[in-house]
Amino acid sequence: MATATASGEVTATGRRKSAVARVRVKSGTGQIVVNGRPINEYFPAIKDSTQVSGVLTHVGHATDVDVRIRVDGGGPAGQAGACRLGVARALKMLDVEAAEALRAAGMLTRDGRMKERKKYGLRGARRGTQFSKR
Repeated sequence: MATATASGEVTATGRRKSAVARVRVKSGTGQIVVNGRPINEYFPAIKDSTQVSGVLTHVGHATDVDVRIRVDGGGPAGQAGACRLGVARALKMLDVEAAEALRAAGMLTRDGRMKERKKYGLRGARRGTQFSKR
C-alpha cells in the first residue's frame, strides 16, 4: 500500500469507485498539487477540495508537508475520495502517531460501494421490465 523512499518521500495508493489516486507526500510547505494543477483549480467544488485537504488539517500537517497526487478514472467525487484515502495512508507511514486519529475519523477505511453490474433479463442492475396485464 504505502512505501517510503530514500529521499524521505512516502507513496501510497487510494481507490474509490472507479478512481485510482497515486499520492506522494514529503516534508515541505503545505502545497497540494493534483495532476499538475493546484487543488483548488483541479477540484473547484469546495466539498471535494476540503475532503482531500481535511486529512492534513485533521492531523495538523496542513503546513509542513507537500502532496503530489496523480489521479485517474471516475468522476470528481470518486477522485476526491481516492485522493483522501491515499493521503491518509501516506500520512500514516509518515507520522505513526497520526494513525490512530486517522483511523478514529474513518479516513483509513476504503469505501467499498461500487456501481452494481447489469443483470441479464433486466433493464438495469435491478429494474425489470414493466408488467402489462392486458
